[in-house]
Amino acid sequence: MNPVVLVHGIDDTAKLFRHMAPRLEREGHAVHAPDLVPNNGDAGIDELAAQLARYIDARVPPGRPVDLVGFSMGGLVCRYYLQRLGGLDRVSRFIAISSPHRGTWTASFRANAGARQMRPGSAFLRDLNRDAAGLGRLRVTSIWTPFDLMILPATSCVLGTSRRIRVAAHALMVRDPRVLDLVSRLLAQT
Repeated sequence: MNPVVLVHGIDDTAKLFRHMAPRLEREGHAVHAPDLVPNNGDAGIDELAAQLARYIDARVPPGRPVDLVGFSMGGLVCRYYLQRLGGLDRVSRFIAISSPHRGTWTASFRANAGARQMRPGSAFLRDLNRDAAGLGRLRVTSIWTPFDLMILPATSCVLGTSRRIRVAAHALMVRDPRVLDLVSRLLAQT
């Protein structure tokens, strides 16, 4: 099994994965969950992706593939790592959970760098989405809920193979048993 790197979103830390990480470890995965800082959006997504790249390079031997699971803004951090920092050569599987691949209107309520990058139509997202087809080299799955009030519109979460699960709220996505089951199944696929 590949090591799994769990990437949190804005205003979160690795503690967000307190339900997912132990389950994946029990199933035999080596789980990594870095704390990206600052976690409040003051740093750009590209800066957080550089932290992710350094973290992976320091903890996973060269040539060893990894799987990425990104939640919310963490999915965009993963995408920047994949598409701009050489991650396509290291990653086998990318699972994005409630990530605003085409932006979210709620980002307009913040003026910091990370939030500006998550606004619909931002230069950052236009750049990433311009060559999103390159992600086709990987197994990419997006998991999202139509009830998401943080990612507006919720369909902005769709990327790769789309899996819609009716979870009551954005924050519940990383602990809902159906989402955890799906992540587990996806990571177990050979």
